[in-house]
Amino acid sequence: MDTRSAEEIRADLSYLFDKASQALAARMADSLATLRISPRDYCVLSKAGSAALTQGELAELALMDKTTMVVTLDRLEGDGLARRTPSPTDRRARIVETTDAGYSTVAQARTVIDNLYADVLGVLPAEQREVFLDALVTLVGPDGPLSEVEATPNAPRRRATRSSRTQ
Repeated sequence: MDTRSAEEIRADLSYLFDKASQALAARMADSLATLRISPRDYCVLSKAGSAALTQGELAELALMDKTTMVVTLDRLEGDGLARRTPSPTDRRARIVETTDAGYSTVAQARTVIDNLYADVLGVLPAEQREVFLDALVTLVGPDGPLSEVEATPNAPRRRATRSSRTQ
């Protein structure tokens, strides 16, 4: 539990964004579990349904690495919610499509998410809600100072685990 004063917490912008993101993600995961999908699944299905995107383009748009995208799509295909088809312009690429069952799941998930957002934002008076959302869009929108997620050049890397067969 954070025992800092509201003033101290207010001065820690990174903490505020991280805490809000983690708490919202946890609540969203719990809410979407009733539909047997994760927030990541919803993100992929909803973005794939709006345009003909390759796996790589979708991974970039969804802020996922390509390996995570492949694992996610394998599961979504297995559940009949998405399919990959060859790109008509690049034989190495696959276009991700949301199936009819996927569209139905996205529609149900959208209702769940809208209810969650209404619950979370409902603690703010309507005028504060609008200012809050406008401010976030200004920060992370197309020309905002937080619009680009840049790789950290000296970020520590996890060491690959070795199989007992290769040692």
